[in-house]
Amino acid sequence: MSLGVGGASNLSENMKFDDAKEGSNMNNGGVSEVTTTLQTDKAQDDVVSASEDKKISEKQRKDCTSAYTTDQEDDDDDEKIDLGPPKSIKQQLELDKEDESLRRWKEQLLGSVDLETVGESLEPDVKILSLAILSPDRSDLVLSIPEVGNPKGLWFTLKEGSRYSLKFSFTVNNNIVSGLKYTNTVWKTGMKVDRRKEMLGVFSPQAEAYTHEMPEEITPSGIFARGSYSARTKFVDDDNKRYLEMNYTFDIRKDWPSV
Repeated sequence: MSLGVGGASNLSENMKFDDAKEGSNMNNGGVSEVTTTLQTDKAQDDVVSASEDKKISEKQRKDCTSAYTTDQEDDDDDEKIDLGPPKSIKQQLELDKEDESLRRWKEQLLGSVDLETVGESLEPDVKILSLAILSPDRSDLVLSIPEVGNPKGLWFTLKEGSRYSLKFSFTVNNNIVSGLKYTNTVWKTGMKVDRRKEMLGVFSPQAEAYTHEMPEEITPSGIFARGSYSARTKFVDDDNKRYLEMNYTFDIRKDWPSV
């Protein structure tokens, strides 16, 4: 009886050992398989992640290139309008003498122009004389345009959150200037923050200076708006002839500077 009990016990122990061994082998194999699968999945994820990172990087590069290209295009002047060969005022009047309405419009545009003085000139001559900053918060600030080069140092200061408008004075000589326009581009810490363009119009030569006032604007306000800015102002016509290109700096501060 003891043998039988002992034999059963040994058999049971042997069976448990075999089961444990088999279970251990199964567990080790399962863990190994799971580990291999996880490693494979991770490798695949790394490949996908790297591919996605490459795509994102490529997209960012393209976006930056696109933004840079757009910025460059924005800074370029408009394409030149083909108006044909330049003509003197006398030639223009002769050319349109059969068109009664056009002839009257040109005569009205010319006003009291002395044709004997300017009638043979082909190229208009436009000179920008001054820039005035008008604001209800302070007296007008009139800035002279340098004869040569750009204004030195800080040109002017604006108060944050203030209403203001710009007024230009300029002369036109020799011939009619067509499609005179003003463009102004502003940067802060190297980033373009504003670009304005306005068509001023068609002007005939005259002794008196013309003036043109821009629409009223409001300066930005807040701590991030304050600081130094750089700007470039240009005046060109339909022929893309440049009469002024001027680079300058200005500040936006909490208050107007003391006069």
